[in-house]
Amino acid sequence: SLYYKKAEILGKRLSDQGITVVTGGGPGIMQGASKGAFEGKSLSVGLNIDLNFFEEPNPYQDISLRFRHFFSRKVMFFKYASAYVIFPGGYGTLDELAEALALVQTRKTPKIPIILLERKFWEPLVDWFKDHLLAEGMINESDLDLFTIADSIEEAEKIIQDHLKDNQRQMDISSFL
Repeated sequence: SLYYKKAEILGKRLSDQGITVVTGGGPGIMQGASKGAFEGKSLSVGLNIDLNFFEEPNPYQDISLRFRHFFSRKVMFFKYASAYVIFPGGYGTLDELAEALALVQTRKTPKIPIILLERKFWEPLVDWFKDHLLAEGMINESDLDLFTIADSIEEAEKIIQDHLKDNQRQMDISSFL
């Protein structure tokens, strides 16, 4: 798919810049990002979840970790991330997006870029945030600044580069071992 190809390109570009790319390790868009990172200069890490209906982990992982429960898998995602790039996805994607927003909002994790890739896909959800969550006082106006919508992988890449330059944060893969 188009999203797979974009994930593959972004994974490769980030990997070639020395950034370890961590995905859910599954098929589809996760595999695209893993494949790009695997073909690049840095590590491709897959945080695979054991599900009775999912295929095997994708083959493009330098390090493949298996998790039985979502909560422990999410801890790994959020503890070591320097940025989150959220491609279009289903319930699992929405779960991880909500967790990232809540952790940054409550300052349980440092403020790092949360990038929603593909405006056309995400804009209706963001409108719902504004029309319901903000309008009913469930979030603050500043909470809408916790994420950025990017229209292209180049824009997402620049947001990540700028953040890393400003903060000099890179994931230390030895923490996984």
